[in-house]
Amino acid sequence: MARKYSKKASAKVGRAMKKRKAGTLKSGGSGRKVKSRKQAIAIGLSEARREGKKVAKKAAKKRKTAKKRKSTR
Repeated sequence: MARKYSKKASAKVGRAMKKRKAGTLKSGGSGRKVKSRKQAIAIGLSEARREGKKVAKKAAKKRKTAKKRKSTR
């Protein structure tokens, strides 16, 4: 089975995780320290994506479907 992510992408994620552990990983927009493990992984993957490494596409946002209304006739 083919790898989902390249070795270089995995290295980027690993580096982001180490930075988070050390308390030096900051988010892009606000510049606040990242505390969440998931956020650190997302930052590592987006950096790898930016460099053109083999990374799976971003997950599409889930849409909420409108509920059907009952007709009151």
